[in-house]
Amino acid sequence: MACSPITSGAKGFLSATHDGEAGARAALSGDYAIAVLDVLMPGMNGIATLLRIRSHSSIPVLMLTGCADDADRILGLELGADDYVSKPCTPRELTARVRAILRRSQGPDDSPGIALTLGKLAVYPEQRGAYWDGQPLALTSSEFNLLDVLVRNPGRPVSKHELSELGLGRPLARNDRNVDVHLSSLRHKLGRMNDGRSCLQTMYRLGYQLLAE
Repeated sequence: MACSPITSGAKGFLSATHDGEAGARAALSGDYAIAVLDVLMPGMNGIATLLRIRSHSSIPVLMLTGCADDADRILGLELGADDYVSKPCTPRELTARVRAILRRSQGPDDSPGIALTLGKLAVYPEQRGAYWDGQPLALTSSEFNLLDVLVRNPGRPVSKHELSELGLGRPLARNDRNVDVHLSSLRHKLGRMNDGRSCLQTMYRLGYQLLAE
């Protein structure tokens, strides 16, 4: 597992552990801004480590996998991973993915700032916080970024290409289901409108759209 410092403006550093238990302890120490987990770590594997981390923290998590099976990727995303990189990968690609996640997961501002509201939903970009009917939503970094894109486009569908570019910081790749999986998880976390429908709707061939009451 590799990590980056959580203190904004501090000199960057990396540290590595070689099993899931030690990786989870490092990620939950508060000293790092991002965790990179290999799915096939010895002892507690990457998926179990992700579960341990997500039960206590919303720190961004990037998964590395050498598995060709999409099921592993989808499972990791459903459990709260922010992104996946397939091995073998170049250091340049890995660095770009880490930087993209970090750019979109800046620490919350002390002031709540101006809220973007739509129906019962309130999103505070400066605080990186979101609320449904006054109750806080426990979102991963990527879920918040995608929600932020959607709430800034009220009344119109946003394509998967736009969501990937603006929310995940990279072009949508062929057969890339990251956006779909993140938004499926987000849909379960958002509340229902008064008529029982989800406010997050899939628009056939157009993308996704947030609905107001």
